Amino acid sequence: MRPVYTIEPLGKIHDRAAFACGVEQLDHYIKLIASQDMRRRLAITYVMHRPESPTVIGYYTLSAYAIQTTELPDDLRRRVKYEHVPAAMLGRLALDRNYHGQRLGALLLVDALKRAVQTEVAVMAVVVDAIDDRARQFYEMYGFERLADHPNRLFITAKTIEQLIAG
Repeated sequence: MRPVYTIEPLGKIHDRAAFACGVEQLDHYIKLIASQDMRRRLAITYVMHRPESPTVIGYYTLSAYAIQTTELPDDLRRRVKYEHVPAAMLGRLALDRNYHGQRLGALLLVDALKRAVQTEVAVMAVVVDAIDDRARQFYEMYGFERLADHPNRLFITAKTIEQLIAG
């Protein structure tokens, strides 16, 4: 049985021209900037599409990041003796508006979290900058917490991700 959706790194075969999530900044990124960021090794863009079609219906980006330990909640800060801790940045996550309401955003998020913690580079957490309150609430629903002094910068620990994946 073939999968209903494929998620893979952005390539030349993927058609991004019709992508429209409703947020101009996210539409612009996938159409004009994502491949440049990949060439420059600033972020990897993963795209969702149907196996029979190269049309992008959703995407997310991952890149390296470091969290200042002063931004972490007290219980985590006490356990870490470094100024910064390694993390992965979930830079963008968007779904074409024609696919809203089908829980595909959650599918993209879970795929991103799995890739982030299954990398061969140590990451203690995944960080995301929510573009607005609605996005922040989406991430909080999946266990993300706010970092100090950044109301829309959220994180989830690798330990929590591993528990989510296992359960």
